[in-house]
Amino acid sequence: MQRTGIVKDQFFKKHDMGSFHPESPQRLDTIYSMLDQENMLNRLKIIRPREASKEEITSIHTPDYYQMVANTAHQDQIVSLDPDTSACPDSFQAAKLATGGLLSLVEAIQDNSISNGFALVRPPGHHAEANQAMGFCIFNNIAVAAIQLIIQHGLNRVLIVDWDLHHGNGTHYSFYNNPQVLYFSTHQSPYYPGTGSFEETGDGKGKGYTVNLPLYPGAGDYEYIRIFREILLPIAREFRPEFILVSAGFDIHFNDPLGQMKVTPEGFATLTQLLLETANEVCEGKLALVLEGGYSLEALRDSVKAVLLELSGDSTGYRVTSEQKNQSNPYDIDSVIDRVKEIHNDFWQCF
Repeated sequence: MQRTGIVKDQFFKKHDMGSFHPESPQRLDTIYSMLDQENMLNRLKIIRPREASKEEITSIHTPDYYQMVANTAHQDQIVSLDPDTSACPDSFQAAKLATGGLLSLVEAIQDNSISNGFALVRPPGHHAEANQAMGFCIFNNIAVAAIQLIIQHGLNRVLIVDWDLHHGNGTHYSFYNNPQVLYFSTHQSPYYPGTGSFEETGDGKGKGYTVNLPLYPGAGDYEYIRIFREILLPIAREFRPEFILVSAGFDIHFNDPLGQMKVTPEGFATLTQLLLETANEVCEGKLALVLEGGYSLEALRDSVKAVLLELSGDSTGYRVTSEQKNQSNPYDIDSVIDRVKEIHNDFWQCF
């Protein structure tokens, strides 16, 4: 059995927000070309995306917002949904396929057709809130997948890990009072969208099930690996999710034009390794990633390849160790880790 699946489809490239927009069809051109040219497809199982239904999408988004996006399919021009996000006539279908593609991947993992996988889709999703598009995102792919794991598949605990450069405000708000979904985010701060402070830990029954780590610019492999090992993994082992979902944004790469983080492809592979180990320990290896940001085409290509090699069991030469601290970057990660532990000490016995 090919243990790792990928969702890919040429229709995702029909979503076009105009010339010079950083979230461009070329992002998938670059990834798909890498898959073809470097013989990656032999190790991967292609999962064909289906369209997410209106019922599935409105389990997160309001019916009015869904209809507003649907109406863009009848226009003959690009329609602005927010200052950063637009829809062309094909965007509504591409967005339904992006959400449905992740659902297809999750379903294939749930029925044991594959062990894990990566939905290489667009438009991305983690900024999209219940009633509005934001930050290049139309429908919140990962939030819909998480709630459908609960509704359709009967799961009780889902972990969402968001390593994108930007805080996933849409995902954060979708589950802020829901103890069934643990949302864990690392993000550059201060930066768009301005949410995701340490103190935002959830509300009501969801108190403690939102874990935010705002990081100032310059964090790299060493810092992210320590955060995963000292904060994320202990919480995950205590929470014991039945499925792990990842908002995989590659704009924390050291060469991304929109960010100021310092993660390498080897760093992404190591974060994936840590998530795989945790998934194998707590949820029979059930792990699905979905593409979010990443705007250097070369960095995106190399980082996605590193993650796919890790997922499919061939990580030779792609991992780093936490001992490889950049001595020229005196990043105070200790204070970040200590603060998170202090804030979440009331919620998690591991601290």
